[in-house]
Amino acid sequence: METKKVIGKRRFSMTIATLAFVFLYLPIIALVLLSFNSSRQGVSWTGFTLKWYSELFRQADVWRAFLNTVIIAFSSSLVATAIGTFSAMALYWYQSRLKGYLGILVYTPLIIPDILMGVSMLIFFVAIGIPLGLFTIFIAHVTFCVSYVTVTVMTRLEDFDYSVVEAARDLGAKTNQVFRKVILPMIMPGIMAGFLLSLTLSIDDFVITFFVAGPGSTTLPLKIFSMIKFGVSPVINALSTLLLVGTLFISFFGSRFRKLIF
Repeated sequence: METKKVIGKRRFSMTIATLAFVFLYLPIIALVLLSFNSSRQGVSWTGFTLKWYSELFRQADVWRAFLNTVIIAFSSSLVATAIGTFSAMALYWYQSRLKGYLGILVYTPLIIPDILMGVSMLIFFVAIGIPLGLFTIFIAHVTFCVSYVTVTVMTRLEDFDYSVVEAARDLGAKTNQVFRKVILPMIMPGIMAGFLLSLTLSIDDFVITFFVAGPGSTTLPLKIFSMIKFGVSPVINALSTLLLVGTLFISFFGSRFRKLIF
């Protein structure tokens, strides 16, 4: 009797999990299929075609926005990773009366609404006279990505064995040698995870970017939003499919790179 109950619970759990995965991935599958549909409107299949991809590659403004997105994502992620890594080390290892308050400041960007952060940063840039553009987008992305990197690296530091650092110092290693040859390799998985998370958040961000972007600084999410205003075009489906393939490639490459290095 108990065995039947266990089997019944497993089947119920499997059914719920299957429905959840179908709900999540069915729209993505439909988007990919419609990018090869010859019909411009509607979801009825009228034939296979690659014309939407060729039309996409002829739109220079889309690729200009894509280039802006890549530049902002990589530059802001690198800076945020560096700042977040040292912030995590400082918050975890160094004792201070302000440590609790600094921890609250680190977690604040994670919980406040994006629209609030976007409006506040817009007011800040206007108040100090910084013209809106790619630089303001870069500053905004670094600001909210630092918190994610800090939390990710601090999670890695929770399992850090500090006796290794003490052993290295006993063997005569200097401070910079301890950091480069002991601390950095041990927390590198957390640093890489924080960098990839920052990269994803920066590429995907729309709300904050919408407020701090200026003329000539359109990113890919802003460009897609402006294209959707005139209806969902198959070109958008093609662009989304390429982004999906690129994301899967980066995820696979990152996973393989992590296994080879660590």
